[in-house]
Amino acid sequence: MGNPTGGPIDVTPPKFVGSIPSIGTLNNTKKKIVLEFDEFIKIENASEKVIVSPPQALSPEIKQNGKKISVNLLDSLKPNSTYTIDFSDAIVDNNEGNPLGSFAFTFSTGTKIDTLEVSGYLLDASNLEPVKGMLVGLHSNLTDSAFIKLPFDRVSRTDSRGHFTIKGVAPGTYRVFGLQDANQNFAFDQKSEAIAVYGSPVTPRFEVRSKQDTIWRDTITVDTILTKRYTHYLPDDLILRTFKEEVKSQYLIKSERLNPNKFSLYFAAASTTLPSIKGINFNEKDAFFVEKALKNDTIHYWVKDSVLIKKDTLEMSLNYLYTDTLGHLVPKTDTLYLAVKKLKGSTVPKRKKGEPEPIKLLQVKNDVPQSMDVYRNIRLEFEEPVADYDKNAIHLQQKVDSLWKEAPFIFRQDTLHPREYELVTEWEPEKEYRFAVDSAAFRSIYGLHSGKIESKFKVRSLDEYATLYFNITGADSTAYVELLDAQDKPVRKVKAVNGKADFYFLNPGKYYVRLINDSNGNGVWDTGNFEKGIQPEEVFYYNQVLELKALWEIEQDWNVRGVSLEKQKPDILKKQKPDEKKKKKTQNSRTNSNSRRGF
Repeated sequence: MGNPTGGPIDVTPPKFVGSIPSIGTLNNTKKKIVLEFDEFIKIENASEKVIVSPPQALSPEIKQNGKKISVNLLDSLKPNSTYTIDFSDAIVDNNEGNPLGSFAFTFSTGTKIDTLEVSGYLLDASNLEPVKGMLVGLHSNLTDSAFIKLPFDRVSRTDSRGHFTIKGVAPGTYRVFGLQDANQNFAFDQKSEAIAVYGSPVTPRFEVRSKQDTIWRDTITVDTILTKRYTHYLPDDLILRTFKEEVKSQYLIKSERLNPNKFSLYFAAASTTLPSIKGINFNEKDAFFVEKALKNDTIHYWVKDSVLIKKDTLEMSLNYLYTDTLGHLVPKTDTLYLAVKKLKGSTVPKRKKGEPEPIKLLQVKNDVPQSMDVYRNIRLEFEEPVADYDKNAIHLQQKVDSLWKEAPFIFRQDTLHPREYELVTEWEPEKEYRFAVDSAAFRSIYGLHSGKIESKFKVRSLDEYATLYFNITGADSTAYVELLDAQDKPVRKVKAVNGKADFYFLNPGKYYVRLINDSNGNGVWDTGNFEKGIQPEEVFYYNQVLELKALWEIEQDWNVRGVSLEKQKPDILKKQKPDEKKKKKTQNSRTNSNSRRGF
């Protein structure tokens, strides 16, 4: 006795059995195509997966009914052109969702069918992430302006692995582009659209190759080995790197004064200069402590004068560079009226009658862990800008036997973050330290003094760390290397010097590695610019996970161009997972579910 199994799960995709007109029809004038399959089918995400080439200005009407699919092309047909309706894996059977992969319907309005193909991968230039659903197209017009003014000659769309195949290509030479087409006109006419530009023209071609099929007499005996010839289309290994151009339109986004003693200006783009301020109801000379971001796009002004702080409104003339309608930076003057903005829910706590006003201290965040890494510095971040401090009130002591002895150190202000300071010293592993700051050691520009700070900690042993050495080939002299965690986020960064990148004092664990060819040497990845012919800076991944343990020293040779770019990024780091893996996981869960129910 037992439960009925219901039979094996259907894993067979639907089969194409016929169409009107037939596949490969010549001199076709019909704009409605009806396809028929051997079982009930459905179409998944037709708007995302199905694409017609040459591209259609009007999206085709695609309908499914039972075992049939009808496609109605709304645009007029071009003469002497090969048309391809690429369904990718959109057609699936009705019950189990098994996809009919890479299915395309082809016909011609002329006397021949163009059969050449171009294929490859499209990846995010900044992190080599596969990009799904992006257009990749060909232009027989080899000028740059074609990408801006004309629709593609032939077009395809990337799948979940970032792979694309452009079918029905005529002999010739083409430029290859990728486009995240926001307005569906198949041309790059909006700066906000992501693009990709292959570096050189390509000439599609084919070659006849052979492969062997084995016919088995039984499980261990070979009956016949057949050699089959087939047509292979080239190029099949194009790598396009997609990017968005940096929008450099400069303008003032907003200005705000959340506190009486501080106001902020926010700009849309980076700038090499600071705006100039001319006070209308105050004297601006030496009136502010300026705290700016690295790119001068966010600027905070701390008002020094108590008289100005008490003003309800600060009136000023602001002069800065502004991008006009022609894209040129020109001087602009705005008049600002900055009143204190009252925040919702902000109330001053009431004191009981006769209760003295509490002493307000300068608030300090100190970054002093109980277990100190040998490479870390002690950092202090102050709530307000510091006017001055007493260095003699800052103490660092090391425990020697049972006694605390003074230890040498350097105390300095962070040049990029002026409200932050750091204590730098050479820690002795496995030793105990005491960091202390006396009361009133720091005074803010508003007269507030800091309270007492004291922290004890122990420096970690060198036996707790691992070391990693890279011998790098194929990279530029300006490259830097990043160690990444499992979320693809950098945890350490070093510059590659003479083909070497060394990482010391690493915590045991799993690491991934990325290299950036930093062409302009600014220490960050930079995007490309189509008009200037600039490609985004190159990014490479070490295609293996590195698991480090304490006391290990690992040396790795790494040719950054030794593995094809689409195979470099480890799968565990990819956020865009292949659809076929998702489907297999779903099928496995169904099988397990049926087993638990006894089917």
